[in-house]
Amino acid sequence: MKNLSVPYYAVIFSSQRTAENKGYEEMAEEMAKLASQQKGFLGVESVRGEDGFGITISYWKSMEDIKRWGQNSRHQLAQEKGKNDWYESFSIKICKVENER
Repeated sequence: MKNLSVPYYAVIFSSQRTAENKGYEEMAEEMAKLASQQKGFLGVESVRGEDGFGITISYWKSMEDIKRWGQNSRHQLAQEKGKNDWYESFSIKICKVENER
């Protein structure tokens, strides 16, 4: 990820996957593409271990942009599928990045 102009925001999504995989990969690809088209989107980084634990960090220009993304109807559908089918547990943290080295 290239250096971004500070300040910006990072949304840190940590999750533990379930064994259920039906449609997950397709939805993850769709969400990455859709997010990249949203106002204020700056980029995304993601990793997942063999044990199913993963971290995805998306970067945004403002809190308003993050809120708008959270209200996107297709994203809300993906969130419901995640809660009901794909994640044992998850957490979301939002941080303001004021310095980068």
